[in-house]
Amino acid sequence: MPNVHLTEPMQKYVQAQIESGAYANLSEVVRAGVRMLMEKDGARQFYALKADLEETATLAENGDFAEFDAQAFEPDAFDR
Repeated sequence: MPNVHLTEPMQKYVQAQIESGAYANLSEVVRAGVRMLMEKDGARQFYALKADLEETATLAENGDFAEFDAQAFEPDAFDR
């Protein structure tokens, strides 16, 4: 894994977090930051999906849709 290079203000912040007892070491601080980024990214994906669904629902409510033909979409599923 590559080394972590922090700006001086970041180094001071991390050191203060460690000294306060919030984190035991730099690795814990970095892991917490990565977890936050992962959560934020998950939230971003959720809201993007939500916006897509809302737009699609609006289009459907306005009659802008095509009937779905399951058999045409997956004919092998109906051959049983």
